[in-house]
Amino acid sequence: MVTQPRTAELLWGSPERPKRGPKPALSLEQIVATAISMADAEGLATLSMQRLAEDLGFTKMSLYRYTPGKAELTALMLDAALGPAPDLSEIDGGWRAALHEWALRMWVGLRRHPWVVDVAVGPRVMGPNELDWLETGLDALRDTGLTGGERLDAVVLITGHVRSLAQQATAPGAETDTPEKSLNAIMTGILADHADRYPQVTAAFASASATAGQDDALEFGLARIFDGLAALVAARAG
Repeated sequence: MVTQPRTAELLWGSPERPKRGPKPALSLEQIVATAISMADAEGLATLSMQRLAEDLGFTKMSLYRYTPGKAELTALMLDAALGPAPDLSEIDGGWRAALHEWALRMWVGLRRHPWVVDVAVGPRVMGPNELDWLETGLDALRDTGLTGGERLDAVVLITGHVRSLAQQATAPGAETDTPEKSLNAIMTGILADHADRYPQVTAAFASASATAGQDDALEFGLARIFDGLAALVAARAG
């Protein structure tokens, strides 16, 4: 069970002043970094305090001096994995270009750390990096004339689109060992056998394949979201 006050303290508390004597052999930063590496390699479900302690060469109880448990550790991992928000100040093209860059940077980060999409959900204490991302996204819409609530909803909408596609890209079956077993190959065969039953699906997949546009859902979705926001911004200006 997550203890929100303790999580907030770990994410936002002031670092302890170094004490006299030998430097500790273990640090919270080292614990978090190792946990992230393990989650990236094997998934978050396989991560446990016991396995983490063994990988670090310490006892499980020694980790509890730094974090109460896996739930709080996961919150620290999430914020560290997100990293600092991108600097959009040098992006030309107004809010649309800035948010496009913002979304692409998020996409890259989520593909690098696939487990983040399962962690960054629901009510929780957000850390400094996660709030920086939110601040940067909202700031890109600062001069659009949209209300604070509308800007927040816009950022949430963009984030949801990016996270949804990142989750699909890392779902079981999204990647396979051999072309013969690939999901695309299987579905192509199914549609070839049942084209009369699913004519629209068959035609859509054939068209996407011919134009190499079947993997463009990220850009297509972002463009449609931005088109809708642009219409709203224009209406506010009018």
